[in-house]
Amino acid sequence: MNERDDLLAMVASLYYKLNQGQAEIAERLGVSTSKVSRLLKEAWERGVIEVQIKTPIPRDFALETEFVARFCLTDALILEAKPDSDEASLVAGAGQLAAIYLQRVIPDLPEGATIGVAWGTGVHATVNALPNNPGRQIDVVQLMGGVGALVVDGPDLARMVAAKLGGRHYDLHAPVLVERPDVRELFLTEPTVREGIRRARSVQLAITGVGSLDERDSSFLRAGLLTRADLSMLRSLGAVGETAGRFYDAMGQTAGLELNRRVIGVELDDLRRIPRVIAVARGLTKVAAILGALRGCYIDVLATDNITARAVLARAQEEEKSQPQPVEIVGSS
Repeated sequence: MNERDDLLAMVASLYYKLNQGQAEIAERLGVSTSKVSRLLKEAWERGVIEVQIKTPIPRDFALETEFVARFCLTDALILEAKPDSDEASLVAGAGQLAAIYLQRVIPDLPEGATIGVAWGTGVHATVNALPNNPGRQIDVVQLMGGVGALVVDGPDLARMVAAKLGGRHYDLHAPVLVERPDVRELFLTEPTVREGIRRARSVQLAITGVGSLDERDSSFLRAGLLTRADLSMLRSLGAVGETAGRFYDAMGQTAGLELNRRVIGVELDDLRRIPRVIAVARGLTKVAAILGALRGCYIDVLATDNITARAVLARAQEEEKSQPQPVEIVGSS
């Protein structure tokens, strides 16, 4: 080590290890404070100073920053996947990040605020990771009708969150999907169903998943609510995914997707009006669905992993390149 490196190491140690101010260091060295500032900058540039930050769950902060800048998100929580990570650990990791985020924002909710819960494996992982805090006494509302055939349905998840936060839970006493739009209208004449949807629309924070139309990963298919033929029909109409049980296309639009008229629960426009919506979803089969939800601005916070996040960005860039460019018409003189 030469004299210059020794000087840089000394200044950096006094500043960062002993918490001495730049003026104090300047006095010791007999130089100006601006000189100390330049020495610290040089120490960074020459690698004399190295930073090691220990995070409880590894995150890709660069990707998070890019997502917030690119999409209409207030925050992004992106798990940095390990090389040997499997599906279960990645879903659990995204759920843990979402649960930590909830612990941070729940104390800031206004008095009397309620939380809405939808469904999905990501939501389940988040609820499992959420610690017990019954002193909060926050009520929890079901955002969509029940499924019934899944291991953990929306009502179960709402009850679990309410139990952990010491509040009451409010079920939406209706199925999420009915056979015809007129049957849905009949359900909506029931006072308990109308009141359930009113409560769901008034929540201050919502937790939802993002569903795929891929037959390998469709919750609607697993629950027996839709068939493979139904999924194929939805794809032919341009649908790419769903959130809170509502389907949308690659741009997050719902025009022409008549199946939504058979769904009982909050509308996608209702979701946009909720102050904070956090979606927990990962997997390459959900890339198109996540991108559509982002473009539709249905979610404010996304919890996922960096494998999924990079695939979402790649798809967005590819689709943008394939968009027809406007033709410039040059007038003749």
